[in-house]
Amino acid sequence: MEAKVDAVKVNVVSEKDRYARMEHEIKSFGNNAREKITIMENQLLDELKEVSEKHIEQLTADLKLGEMSVQMYGQQTELIDQILQSECDMDVYEMYQGCEAGDVDAVGDVDVKKRGRIARVMFRQNEEIMSRALDNLQLGEIVVQYDGMLNLWAAPLSQDTSNVLDLKGAPLLQDTINVKVAGDKNNVYPFDLTVLPVNGTDTVVLTDYNNNRVKSFYTRNKQRHHSKLQLGSRPWGITRLTHYQVAVTLMHRRQIVTVEVNPDLVLLSTITTHKQYWGITSLTPSTLAAGSDSDKCVDILDMRGNFLKSIKPIDSGKEIIHSPEFLCTTRTGNIFVSDSGSKRVLCLTAEGDVVFTYPTTGHTTLRSPCGITSTSTGDILVTDRSEHSVVHLTESGQFVRNILTEDDSVLYPHGVCVDGRGRVYVCTWYPDEIKVFPFSNSV
Repeated sequence: MEAKVDAVKVNVVSEKDRYARMEHEIKSFGNNAREKITIMENQLLDELKEVSEKHIEQLTADLKLGEMSVQMYGQQTELIDQILQSECDMDVYEMYQGCEAGDVDAVGDVDVKKRGRIARVMFRQNEEIMSRALDNLQLGEIVVQYDGMLNLWAAPLSQDTSNVLDLKGAPLLQDTINVKVAGDKNNVYPFDLTVLPVNGTDTVVLTDYNNNRVKSFYTRNKQRHHSKLQLGSRPWGITRLTHYQVAVTLMHRRQIVTVEVNPDLVLLSTITTHKQYWGITSLTPSTLAAGSDSDKCVDILDMRGNFLKSIKPIDSGKEIIHSPEFLCTTRTGNIFVSDSGSKRVLCLTAEGDVVFTYPTTGHTTLRSPCGITSTSTGDILVTDRSEHSVVHLTESGQFVRNILTEDDSVLYPHGVCVDGRGRVYVCTWYPDEIKVFPFSNSV
């Protein structure tokens, strides 16, 4: 008991030191946030000072010109009075011609006719954007771990939580979800999807590329329901942020939107980025990975869209990322990239190292790789649109088998994901549906 007491005393000291360090970190994050706000404030003040000084300078110049004009008009008036009192008609005529020519007016009008004059300076404050930015500001969170709990501190945000999926079993088509809903003006092109357990209700959320919408589908009281959120551009990739939030890329805009799923959809925020992104995945609760087709890279971003790092791996002197259209995060925090341009699946670390590529260079067996997901056991599922199949790879990138094919009514598959009950969800383009497959021993 004395030994335990001594151990507790040591633990108390170490914990106090750790709490002091955490307190310092919180204050440091707060100071950094305040410093950034102060920098933005000073930038605005400097800009205001510059334009205000220029404006006042222009007004002062106008004032001087006006005073000069008044003085010159006064002198001209005195001269006119003197000439009118004279008996010389020629002097009167010459004065008349001078007034008609507007010699004095030209002095005061030169600066007025110049371009680039400031008419008015205003301060435009967007309270909505500022309020949203403050609401989304995160200094961090206090995580309490109790005895017997699994330590999730600094763990990667897994996209799937299944621990009962038996990929050795035979697939069984359990459900088909028609993704065309009222108000759709165009054919539905379901690109990517994820499944969230919202308050115990499995909710499927997908991106409808052709109708500029994100949609959710769920069953309540044995009745199927849906929700739709209209966006200003075509959505592409989707990733789960929390059990009730997702992030979606808008491929034709430099934007990522965050959406609340409850299970109806509510737009939370619009994140402006410096590039257009396609595939997206959540690495940690505070970072995202997004694929750029134009820049041929995978970028690491924070939750405000700030660029942190760009990944452009090289193999044999050539860049190996071409079209990173679909991404997912592994249980170890690596990034899987489904690259339709190179017809390969890439496994990258967050630092940019290449873990493996499938298939190896020069040996292509994927014709059109699309959606990709990773299970809690590390297995990889990737869809092949042209081959009408879902390919099963091991965690190290070894081919196992095609677990779903055209014989399973999987035609032109795109997005794929796994839920917490061991079911595989696949977006198909013919027809436009979501097909749900449990496997044997996982129903």
